[in-house]
Amino acid sequence: MRALLLDFNGTLSEDEPILCRIFQELFEQAGRPLTEEEYYTGLAGYSDREIVQMWLGRDEPAVLDRKSARYRELADGSTVSDTARAAVRYAAEHLAVGVVSGSARAEIQPVLEAAGVVESITVVVSADDIRRSKPDPEGYLIALHLLGVAAGEAAAVEDSEAGVAAAKAAGLYCVGVTTTQPPERLAAADEIARRVDRDLIARLLSRS
Repeated sequence: MRALLLDFNGTLSEDEPILCRIFQELFEQAGRPLTEEEYYTGLAGYSDREIVQMWLGRDEPAVLDRKSARYRELADGSTVSDTARAAVRYAAEHLAVGVVSGSARAEIQPVLEAAGVVESITVVVSADDIRRSKPDPEGYLIALHLLGVAAGEAAAVEDSEAGVAAAKAAGLYCVGVTTTQPPERLAAADEIARRVDRDLIARLLSRS
């Protein structure tokens, strides 16, 4: 295996509770309240733009701008656990590590820097780089192209049904981690794990 591709929100950065709270605030202001169950059941794993479209039924650039600003206020390196940091650094000793996310680069980069793992990440593919979000495989295909790696030489780690679908559509071996959705929602993954940790990375490396 030559590359490990990690989803960001909920996978590398365990920040889905923060995202849920932000969207609840924004959608309350927009006149369509959102419950925690509705967020995790129907929206988690999609890009910000798609979440707004799905819930409000229209594009709302101003809502996206407020979401990004609020996320930068609330999220920091602490959302990347010590366990995940160690796993990323260990992985980077053996292969290229990429982040593939439906969030904006302006949200991802500061968290990676604050967590002290940015130097371990070879490439970041964000919402700024894609036209079609997960479950479309475009983000993963871009990452593979940038790394010069074939799908059969890489693995992905995802925490949502949409993310798993994107990874599999790109031809990747995919691990579903249960940090956001239960195992039954991740059934299309090749294997299920509790979270990103060194044991998971070692297991993936052993597949090479």
